[in-house]
Amino acid sequence: MSIDIHTHFLPRTWPDLAARFGTPDWPWMRHGPGGKAMLMVGEREFRPVSAACWDARLRLEHMDRDAVDVQIMCATPLLFAYQRPAAQALECARIFNDAALEICAHAPRRLKSLCQVPLQDTELACRELSRAMDDGHIGVHIGNHVGEREMNDEGILAFLRHCAEEGAAVFVHPWDMMAQERMAKYQLPWLVSMPAETQLSILWLILSGAFERLPRSLRLCFAHGGGSFPYLLGRIDNAWRNRDLVREDCPHPPSSYLDRFSVDGAVFSEQALEFLVRTMGEDRVMLGSDYPDPLGEQHVGSLVRSHPSLAASARGKLLHANAAAFFGIETAPTAHAGSGARLSV
Repeated sequence: MSIDIHTHFLPRTWPDLAARFGTPDWPWMRHGPGGKAMLMVGEREFRPVSAACWDARLRLEHMDRDAVDVQIMCATPLLFAYQRPAAQALECARIFNDAALEICAHAPRRLKSLCQVPLQDTELACRELSRAMDDGHIGVHIGNHVGEREMNDEGILAFLRHCAEEGAAVFVHPWDMMAQERMAKYQLPWLVSMPAETQLSILWLILSGAFERLPRSLRLCFAHGGGSFPYLLGRIDNAWRNRDLVREDCPHPPSSYLDRFSVDGAVFSEQALEFLVRTMGEDRVMLGSDYPDPLGEQHVGSLVRSHPSLAASARGKLLHANAAAFFGIETAPTAHAGSGARLSV
């Protein structure tokens, strides 16, 4: 069995947001032939996408091909609208949250969704989180910052406390990446800034003492293997031991907070995955593919299943058990089409 916790969706269509709100540079979809489309921001091409983003049957076919029993979907961060007026971001959240549930309705036992919220307004974010959880979402997908407000911002911490109260798992995804003016080519923002953004968010929570003010019941997961954080943890602990500026608000060594969050396993190499599991512990890593992004794992779960150094018990945790516990999912093995079975919906 396997649960893929990190996949993205886009509706095939959504309302013309530029016309609705009277401001430019909103996301929209320019469709082409053969199930291909271009995700646009105003008149700028943002990313080519395919029908796998919105076609539930195609998603299920790919899941069967890769022996994935359950897929957890969230919107692409481009749709967060954190930089817009909060009322507009709330309307966007409702549009895309409802669209996610429409896709999941094709196979509700196999397709699950995380909602989005207008995180720039704590009250509205809490209200939409509660509505979405009542409607059937199993958690929330948030960006790692809102403008210059980092994860230790009091408004964001208040929202995280509300998530704990509602029993909503929280998946943190980097977005609005730093220093893009220096990274104009080669998708460098995705290759350099994304891992750095995630490390920055984890460190704000640790070094600011924010984890001391958050309940242990909060279920928090960071994308992309925790970004740069696991691989620089030794440097961070060393700085905490030797510089009072680093430990000023952090009462315990940074490595002592590893039990406060989980990560996905989207690291794409045997050596990196082995190091990640050794660092975080085999109970804190979950299968995440970034499907259907071209930068994601192309054959979902193959790295975990074929890893020569992972014990069978560890594979089971990474592929299924950790995610089932983290998201509260009850599953049964699916008859996968790749083994000659009919597609299960």
